[in-house]
Amino acid sequence: MISKFVLALCPISMLAACGLSPEYYETAPVSVATSAGTVVCQLYTPQIVVWDRSIDRPAKMGVEDADQICKREGLRRRDELRHE
Repeated sequence: MISKFVLALCPISMLAACGLSPEYYETAPVSVATSAGTVVCQLYTPQIVVWDRSIDRPAKMGVEDADQICKREGLRRRDELRHE
């Protein structure tokens, strides 16, 4: 039985095998307003939200928190596209 984890890694593994880098899939940076301030996110394609990350954040916010905000924004945008 193939686990969901292995299946989730297949697309990423295929991209790595082809020599493509995440930069190939980058969108323009996206600003997300939070109660702590604006987080600037580097999002990728809607299918690859695992790469979404923060590239700027408020000084009082940790990197992990900012990255989670960006991943949520990537998921929100992906779900929005699915419902159109």
